[in-house]
Amino acid sequence: MSRFQLQWQITDIDEKKFIIDFLKEKEISKTALTDIKFKGGFITVNGEEETVRYILKQGDLLHVEFPEESPSAGIKGEALLLDILYEDDFVIVVNKQAGMSTIPSREHPAGSLASALIHYYEQIGLTSTSHIVTRLDRDTSGIVLIAKHRHVHHLLSKQQKAGEIKRFYEAFAEGLLTTDSGVIEKPIARKQNSIIEREVSPDGQYACTRYEVIRSSAAFTHLQLQLETGRTHQIRVHLSYLGHPLVGDDLYGGKTALLSRQALHCCELSFFHPFLEKNLTFKQELPEDMKRLLE
Repeated sequence: MSRFQLQWQITDIDEKKFIIDFLKEKEISKTALTDIKFKGGFITVNGEEETVRYILKQGDLLHVEFPEESPSAGIKGEALLLDILYEDDFVIVVNKQAGMSTIPSREHPAGSLASALIHYYEQIGLTSTSHIVTRLDRDTSGIVLIAKHRHVHHLLSKQQKAGEIKRFYEAFAEGLLTTDSGVIEKPIARKQNSIIEREVSPDGQYACTRYEVIRSSAAFTHLQLQLETGRTHQIRVHLSYLGHPLVGDDLYGGKTALLSRQALHCCELSFFHPFLEKNLTFKQELPEDMKRLLE
């Protein structure tokens, strides 16, 4: 069973630094360092175990092995189909099907992406839990970014909070929008007396959605949207607020005659890979049910 590990060959730039300062520069958190010390990880220099007070020298080979992770309590692995678009030692990018929850819920305890990942990890011998970076609603299809390890999740979450992970969506909204492009900046809050529904509210969190019309028809407007923030149900709430709910989104006023789920698909995702040190972009065409509407 593999455990997450990192290593660096020390250059003259980093010599005379304490290991603890070097690792902080590599954005390894205090919590991670505590876990390494007390929960089964270790740090070696040139094959010899050292403490974080060791002073690095040019040419040293610094190796950090993180403690073994365990799957989250209450999430059991399930042998479900995973449409993997990309995988390396650090991340997985998948195309999630509509109808699959990202994580288990009280209403849908089985059949989640998290459970599928736990089973997949068991098959490949990876001891980790489901570190899902970009979530999608159950009935939204498209690209999801997953970190394989807690430290990778930490780094990608920082990117996400800084708005550096870019996500583009395609959607079908009811009616004809009056402008070909625009920005919706309206705060979103949980709707009173509901644990699921959200609404535009002055008491909510800042939310920003950019949209551009791809084409219009008598039945709906085909849009591309970009999230500047990642609030729950953001696109669905913002378009409903404009009076153009998503086709199929009966929770927010959309009609289900053409589609039985919200017509929303994450078609593109870009992020900076912190270990390959380059930007990666993934694209995924519309699923069949949305393609049929275009036809």
